[in-house]
Amino acid sequence: MTIKQKTFRWLLFVWLAATIWAAFFYAPLSQGFAGKMGDAPQSSRIVFFHVPLAVASFFAFLVAAAWSGVYLWKRRSIDDHRAVAAIEVGMLYCVLATVTGAVWSKVQWGAYWNWDPRQSSIVLALLYYGAYLSLRGAVEDSEVRARLSAVYAVLGFVVAPFLFFILPRMASFSLHPTPGSAEMDREIGLVVVAAIAGFTALFCWIASLRRRVLDLNAEAG
Repeated sequence: MTIKQKTFRWLLFVWLAATIWAAFFYAPLSQGFAGKMGDAPQSSRIVFFHVPLAVASFFAFLVAAAWSGVYLWKRRSIDDHRAVAAIEVGMLYCVLATVTGAVWSKVQWGAYWNWDPRQSSIVLALLYYGAYLSLRGAVEDSEVRARLSAVYAVLGFVVAPFLFFILPRMASFSLHPTPGSAEMDREIGLVVVAAIAGFTALFCWIASLRRRVLDLNAEAG
């Protein structure tokens, strides 16, 4: 591990530790988070994890699409591995965003799952990228697998924005809070932005580690 990598790792650790501390002890509770369970400002803590995980998962899928495009252009296995790693970590983030969203749903609306448009759209995203992983497992030839997977992932440039941003807004009604609907202090916004930066950087680090494992496995045959 190089000095830069070690420095990045420790800076990331400090950043995330400070962000988590700020989420519980610096940012005030947000008033206005209400639903079937009534006012529940304590549930606003979840926003520091749920939102950054969702944003970082969207970023991961776009990164995978970009690396897949590079693979189709240059046909380098390392680019295919970068795309796979991005989707695998993005899937993990997406699952965690779904779980934290379900917990929030329980507090706010009285049930873990309500088939809210945003809940439905994130399930579709999981199915779409789950199919990507299934596709890779179904094709034995490495070049054919990489090429088909890359084409599938490149479609994420359209699919991911549609599922994360467009589809939920096409519904006539949603229980999900919309931007500006809840009272959030400046401190809350700062912590959310810091958490998004931290979780995105963590994604980059984990994805790079996974890519190295894939490279080593390919070299070993």
